[in-house]
Amino acid sequence: MIPTYEAESYDVIVIGAGHAGSEAALATARMGCSTLLLTINLDSVAYMPCNPSVGGPAKGHVVREIDALGGEMGKNTDKTHIQMRLLNTGKGPAVHALRAQADKIAYQHEMKKTIENTPNLILRQAMVEELIINNGVCEGVITQTGARYKAKAVVLTTGTYLRGKIILGDLQYESGPNNMRPSVRLAYHLKELGFDMVRFKTGTPPRVHKSSVDFSKMEIQPGDDVPRAFSYETTEFIMDQLPCWLTYTNEETHHLINDNLHRAPMYSGTIEGTGPRYCPSIEDKIVRFNDKPRHQIFLEPEGRNTEEMYVQGLSTSLPEEVQVQMLRSLSGMENVRMMRPGYAIEYDAIIPTQLWPTLETKKIEGLFTAGQINGTSGYEEAAAQGLMAGINAARKIQGKTPVILGREQAYIGVLIDDLVTKGTSEPYRLLTSRAEYRLLLRHDNADLRLTDIGHEIGLISEERYQKFCAKRELIEKEKERITNTRVRPDMAEVQEVLRQAGSPELTEVIELAQLLRRPEITYQHIAQMAPSPEPLPEDVTEQVEIQIKYDGYIRKSLQQVERMKKMEERRIPESLDYHQISGMSKESRENLSKIRPLNIGQASRISGVNPADISVLMVYLEQYNRAGTAAE
Repeated sequence: MIPTYEAESYDVIVIGAGHAGSEAALATARMGCSTLLLTINLDSVAYMPCNPSVGGPAKGHVVREIDALGGEMGKNTDKTHIQMRLLNTGKGPAVHALRAQADKIAYQHEMKKTIENTPNLILRQAMVEELIINNGVCEGVITQTGARYKAKAVVLTTGTYLRGKIILGDLQYESGPNNMRPSVRLAYHLKELGFDMVRFKTGTPPRVHKSSVDFSKMEIQPGDDVPRAFSYETTEFIMDQLPCWLTYTNEETHHLINDNLHRAPMYSGTIEGTGPRYCPSIEDKIVRFNDKPRHQIFLEPEGRNTEEMYVQGLSTSLPEEVQVQMLRSLSGMENVRMMRPGYAIEYDAIIPTQLWPTLETKKIEGLFTAGQINGTSGYEEAAAQGLMAGINAARKIQGKTPVILGREQAYIGVLIDDLVTKGTSEPYRLLTSRAEYRLLLRHDNADLRLTDIGHEIGLISEERYQKFCAKRELIEKEKERITNTRVRPDMAEVQEVLRQAGSPELTEVIELAQLLRRPEITYQHIAQMAPSPEPLPEDVTEQVEIQIKYDGYIRKSLQQVERMKKMEERRIPESLDYHQISGMSKESRENLSKIRPLNIGQASRISGVNPADISVLMVYLEQYNRAGTAAE
């Protein structure tokens, strides 16, 4: 037993410096809390062990929300990406999503530099093995070297390191991602503290040498040729972009995989953990979708200063020699050189229903968890949780009310509510289909939804906030102008614009807003008919067009939100004994007792709790509240 010694004291200690830990530590420090960020290896700060990309459907929305709240991921991606594309542009604005290919090394270095130069924040290399718990309250941590650091709150963001085990064919060994040291003692310590844990699995594909690839046999995937950015503060854009490349699996690839399924750990019984359904290994894809003759494989550069390329779509834990054969079966990769093999990694995670919506654990006060330890997959989901855990840890210390985002406010709200209310039986991935109010939660309006909150909690500067307020005012003024401006059939220039747009000509006086609701009419057409008195930025005109064109749908969504808010406003006492409620199913009583929802809205989303049980609960609460009032 190594003797311990008393080290420094901080307001907040963050364990783990991945995407969750980086955001958590930056948030608490920027909110005025002295913060210690501990990581197993200083060279792995904000490391991307899997796909070096940021964004995509739902995930890109989250990055914009992180930025609107004052987080760092969007800014860091804008400074270090090698390609940026806006996806789903042929569909409606609710599913438009920005995706960037990051420069893996540059992303790490830039985030580490930001952390190192942030006031109130100390970055240190250390392996945390125990938490200091007194009377159910977390008061600090103990490291492998015996240092006892005290804190008023601790944020645990250990990623896939808890009892991490790499599996490659018949080979197995304890390890974090990419042969980093695993965190073993802390995993057992959490079990000793009484946390219910689950074993999950994720994986990564092989990496190949760029010079050994014949790109002439592949389809080029360039970035957009217009400036794009995640952060609302970005003013300098990277236009020197690197392309990605598309190839496909084929009959030979599929034969190789099928012939070696008995050597695949996920089919031989070697892997115990549950893998992500929405990011399956190539062997899983071949088995599950055996009717498909081919699957897409993307080659993506890992950075500007490396020859390493990521083989997106070929995640695998098959033996190394099979991986080489599989790679060389692909068009353009007949002579490819593999630089790193793919592998599966198993790790421990906390069952997230043990958390409050603030991401504080119910079992231990002052202990927050964020990222893959909560059962999620993906850098974006981790960063979002880290930001919210950091915000709420700081707010708790400062004696302020927590920040809990609703499902109608942000994809981050959907993510956290899903985790703490429903739990997850597999590594959770955020999808646009998980959000019932996705028409409100668009990529383009994250600042309008969340900047007020970011400013109120102290993560958005006054200068940025004033610029945002000016933008919001311009949007409202232009919407009012278009709504109140009418055009007549005798206006020749208006009729000409309509003819050129392929839209029916006017037969009566009509508001510009009515014209803008026509599918074929854009704001640019409206500007030709009746120009704005002052030039307007593109982000302002974009909002004007979307808000007017989809006004009817937005109103319906807002009505749904109002109905749900009434349920959210009906609070449930934390001390309520659900087992005393007659007329409710046993399963519902058990699930409600375990989750301990804060309000009727959250209770209605718990798995196994049906509408009849909610009706019984509401009647019981009325009686409960009346009895409490009478007692007073």
